[in-house]
Amino acid sequence: MSKGNNWDYQLEPSELSRIIEMAWEDRTPFEAIKTLYGMDEQAVISLMRRQLKPSSFKLWRQRVSGRVTKHEHLRDPAVSRAYCPTQYKR
Repeated sequence: MSKGNNWDYQLEPSELSRIIEMAWEDRTPFEAIKTLYGMDEQAVISLMRRQLKPSSFKLWRQRVSGRVTKHEHLRDPAVSRAYCPTQYKR
């Protein structure tokens, strides 16, 4: 995967889907997306703007703007994981 402004053209469909899913998740910080996919917050915002319908993008931005759990440095230090322990039951 090479870096550039059009991340969605350089990602596998499964990667694109996972990034969008992670961006929607309340407890997944932008830093986790950067660690896994190399995309900073601005790149995720751009990708979401291109991939979502305008109304969905607006809802997403309202949802994540100012949300403490979307930024590791704003989180309570006691929170050490990005998801609920029961979220990924196998």
